[in-house]
Amino acid sequence: MTKIMEQIIKIGARGSPLSLAQTRGLRAELAAALGIEQAEIEARLPIIPIITQGDKIQDRALLEAGGKGLFTKELDEALLDGRIDCAIHSMKDVPTVLPEGIVLLGCPKREDRRDALITTNGLNIAQLPIGATLGTASLRRSAQFLRARPDLKIGLLRGNVGTRLAKIESGEFDATILAIAGLRRLGLGNTKHHLIDPDEMPPAIGQGALAITARLGDGSVASAFAKIHDIATTIEVAAERGFLRALDGSCRTPIAALAIYENGFLQFAGELLSDDGTQVWRAKNSLHNPNTDSAAALGRELGLQIKAEAAK
Repeated sequence: MTKIMEQIIKIGARGSPLSLAQTRGLRAELAAALGIEQAEIEARLPIIPIITQGDKIQDRALLEAGGKGLFTKELDEALLDGRIDCAIHSMKDVPTVLPEGIVLLGCPKREDRRDALITTNGLNIAQLPIGATLGTASLRRSAQFLRARPDLKIGLLRGNVGTRLAKIESGEFDATILAIAGLRRLGLGNTKHHLIDPDEMPPAIGQGALAITARLGDGSVASAFAKIHDIATTIEVAAERGFLRALDGSCRTPIAALAIYENGFLQFAGELLSDDGTQVWRAKNSLHNPNTDSAAALGRELGLQIKAEAAK
């Protein structure tokens, strides 16, 4: 056996059902790439669930409690003190600046990045009743939907996917918005929904992509995950995170982006909105034969362009 195949990699993940489901899926992909038999997966690639502050806080929006790092802080600490060897996150939860000693590895293949509008009967945006209640904790989603439908009543809806779906079924809210990637990873892809056109409403930065963080200099872990690295996803995410970082993006700012890398071309569109959706600043451009550095530079350039325009 090779050295990579012999090693044990302790995988950290949030304790939420979605985090554990997507981590198990990624682990199965990694095990197949490394030639690890099904019977050995638990021993070779154990998953260590870690509850984060973001999971504990359910009664208020993340921006009131500290922003993005609430879903990563405890995993970062476990990584740095050696309790885990890597951590698996939803990319959209990962801050653009990582703690010293932690690096972001290349991404595995991205799931569908689109948002899904969830109602009891699969309505689209135009079909929602006048004054319908929309439950979300996302400033981006709130701003985008208010821009399309200023009559909507926005209410705070946090919790795991099951909790949010239950509040639609009970009638507490008329609608909510969830990433279709999360629904599919949980086996809930048949939930009644309407997919949002990402050209009309770009998704969150990194939506549908998974992030793998590791300790700086841990070559064996980096080598293992390199076997499931997807270059297209990694380039797209680099552009989107470059855009976000230029805008000093956090949970406090409605920011969206759509980067698509196909056939040697990267097409990028990003937007910044006012909280109520009445104002929007957009920028787009493309790049031929990008790498992660040039993709990040493109995102940063467009982000700075929007930042200057919005400041006026």
